Amino acid sequence: MISNKITTGMDTKVKLSGSDRGSLVADPTGGETTMNSPKRLARIAGVLYLLVGIFGGFAEGFVEPKMYVAGNAAATASNLLANSGLVRIGFVADLLDPTIFVFLGLTLYLLLKHVNKSVAMAMVVLVAISAGITCLNAVFEFEGLRVATGAVNLTAFGTAGSNALVLLLLDTQHYGILIAQIFFGLWLVPLGYLAYKSAGWFPKWLGVLLVVGGVCYLVDMLALFLVPDFGQKIHTFVVIPSAIAEISMVGYLLVIGVRTSKPEKSILAAE
Repeated sequence: MISNKITTGMDTKVKLSGSDRGSLVADPTGGETTMNSPKRLARIAGVLYLLVGIFGGFAEGFVEPKMYVAGNAAATASNLLANSGLVRIGFVADLLDPTIFVFLGLTLYLLLKHVNKSVAMAMVVLVAISAGITCLNAVFEFEGLRVATGAVNLTAFGTAGSNALVLLLLDTQHYGILIAQIFFGLWLVPLGYLAYKSAGWFPKWLGVLLVVGGVCYLVDMLALFLVPDFGQKIHTFVVIPSAIAEISMVGYLLVIGVRTSKPEKSILAAE
């Protein structure tokens, strides 16, 4: 039986006799107030990851092809001038994308730091480096727009010189994105490791897929720099595993969150 012994000026003591051993609920989340907390973090991460995909896809997949023509200065300057409003929206998307990416990394750190804190910290560092490079690249895009629209007085350069400068600025932004891809690929490796080692929170196949996706991003980047012609040919195929990995992760976070086990019952006995 449970007997309480209360004395003046002293704390209440609770004794659990051996004959009255009962079961008490143990919290497997290690101090979380509810079991829903990891799921909430996972769903928040899923929303942030989805926003990263939307803003990044819009800026790099929709806006960039409408303004950047590799090797053609006149066409690039003309595209910027004709789509100046769209380019400005793309510039804002280029800033929102890495900003949300940082918050995504922090949210996943809170969710997965219990698996391996050092690996989770490395993941956040890689996210921060990628975000910094992407923000810096956006400056070149905006300056290219300013030159093309005449906001910068470059009459001394002439039309051909101004167009060449526009192309140079957008070339810098384009290849800067490829450099950021190093870290955008690398961050998937620790994320995949943490998912794999998460003791059932995420399926192991998803962790493996994320690591493979990260490696594919690196292969794609290296091919485009080292063997550009060959890199262009294999680009579409190489990034398919990366796209599948990230889409799968977003879907899992949004639909399932994490698979947490129900609170287990444990028996606490006092001597």
